[in-house]
Amino acid sequence: MASAFVSTWLIPISKNETQLRVGRLTKAHGLKGAIKLELFTDDPGRRFVPGAVFTLQVPPSSPWHGKTLELAELRWYNGHPVGFFVGVPDRTAAESLAKAILWIDHDLDEKTNEQDAWFDHQLVGLAVIRDGVRIGTVSAIDHLSAQDLLHVSTDSGEVLVPFVKAIVSAVDIDAGTLTVTPPPGLFEELPASEADDAQVSPGVAGDELAVDGDLAATVGDADPTD
Repeated sequence: MASAFVSTWLIPISKNETQLRVGRLTKAHGLKGAIKLELFTDDPGRRFVPGAVFTLQVPPSSPWHGKTLELAELRWYNGHPVGFFVGVPDRTAAESLAKAILWIDHDLDEKTNEQDAWFDHQLVGLAVIRDGVRIGTVSAIDHLSAQDLLHVSTDSGEVLVPFVKAIVSAVDIDAGTLTVTPPPGLFEELPASEADDAQVSPGVAGDELAVDGDLAATVGDADPTD
């Protein structure tokens, strides 16, 4: 899904450090500079604390291009996160930040102890294996409301793979592989007579392996209806 604000999943900083996407500013809230947030992290209590500084991903034409943003306070209204930021005093300033993506510095050596949970950078670059044969490489991840989609680069083009147990049967970071058991038609075209019976939707059922820009949710914890 193309977007003027989407460029790369990873911004290199140094040998052991990168930046991870942890949120997106959606729209202004009220008149005092507050901005509604879409969070891409399972740990907002650690990532979104007063004084946290975010690198902004915005178009070159934005007045915020090349700048950082410091969080003053995170509040919750009706279950939705709203941020107040240093240097954003009113609604006009807040509106100028709409759709900006927030990135934070992150040490690649940091690990998670959660079962079936990964950082984005651990998944991108994995070889995609089907029936013991490499068929492609994970190139990016889309974070959707229902579940996440893996972008898999293959010899015949890019394939979007729902990141659910029904299709992704195993992830082996040490081996550098991600094993898939896809339904017919996901990685190849079917004859017209078979295509109607083998439609694949991003809403495919199954235990989820949802990931976000910071840390993946544990399998079974996420509910696409939330």
